[in-house]
Amino acid sequence: MSFRWYGANDNIPLSYIRQIPGVAGVVSALHGIGPGQVWPVADIVRLRGEIRAHGLELSAVESLPVSEEIKAGGAGRDRDIENYCRSLRNLGTAGITVVCYNFMPLVDWFRTDLEFPLPDGSTTLAYDEKKACHDPVPAESFRLPGWFTEYGREEFAGLLRRYAALSEEDLWKNLAYFLAAVVPVAEAAGVRLAIHPDDPPWPVLGLPRIMRDRAALERLVGLGVGVANGICLCTGSLGADPGNDVPEIIRHFGRMGRIHFVHLRNVKVTGDHSFYESGHLSAAGSIDMYAVMAAIHETGFDGPVRPDHGRSIWGEKGRPGYGLYDRALGAAYLAGLWEAIVKQG
Repeated sequence: MSFRWYGANDNIPLSYIRQIPGVAGVVSALHGIGPGQVWPVADIVRLRGEIRAHGLELSAVESLPVSEEIKAGGAGRDRDIENYCRSLRNLGTAGITVVCYNFMPLVDWFRTDLEFPLPDGSTTLAYDEKKACHDPVPAESFRLPGWFTEYGREEFAGLLRRYAALSEEDLWKNLAYFLAAVVPVAEAAGVRLAIHPDDPPWPVLGLPRIMRDRAALERLVGLGVGVANGICLCTGSLGADPGNDVPEIIRHFGRMGRIHFVHLRNVKVTGDHSFYESGHLSAAGSIDMYAVMAAIHETGFDGPVRPDHGRSIWGEKGRPGYGLYDRALGAAYLAGLWEAIVKQG
């Protein structure tokens, strides 16, 4: 059981994470190094040492970001891929075995509300297609949590125009090109790559998105580039689409040994392309978290898991989705489910 930590910019100290029952690992990254740049061994070792000094282990890196040049198939992609390979070798040298990444063009996870009010007085992340921005280029520079960088209006507009000419098949070709180069390097370095599903699992802002369901994950592992090519199974991302049977997806890919990392959270589906992120309990959302944990146990998965986005509760202020209290409650709840499932055999 692990917990995401944003390093020096995180208002939650490692000493607090250490106190969450059952949490033994931390998921983090070198947040000051941008996409396309090399992660130095010394910086990775320093990060791991800081985490170990608090009685925890760096259980996974999230994320080693893929540059827009790679995703869009730009002229600089071979340079950025070579740097990505160098970073993977350095991570392997530092003893890191799991690296999460995504192939979502331009934006990472996307929501229409970062403080959606719930009846109990908490707030949460939510998405409603009817509220989605139809003019995605604002007048000023902007940032949403989950987006790696900050864009000005013209830069963002230019990137949107670039992707407007890119089809989903083009994006698949660019992903295949990337994986053909990096997976052999990852395997040689002892690193497993875990792609994060699109969040939400449908197109946003007119951008192509391809990692949305079981069929897409089948196509990913069918690229045949090696067993290090695997999945970060995010229950909330996939579960936002009621057509995705999350426990069955876990059983299918878990038996194949292609799930390398798991994000555990619940969502409440409220309509077509509409949901909010609930508390982790099964009764709070649309996903049976007991069935999820049972499927993980059934397949013998022994890699890192973490409670994912949490609500803002008890007046806590901070990074939306990444407060301490609700994620800590989620970790304890998930650990309880796991203990019960293990003892039941």
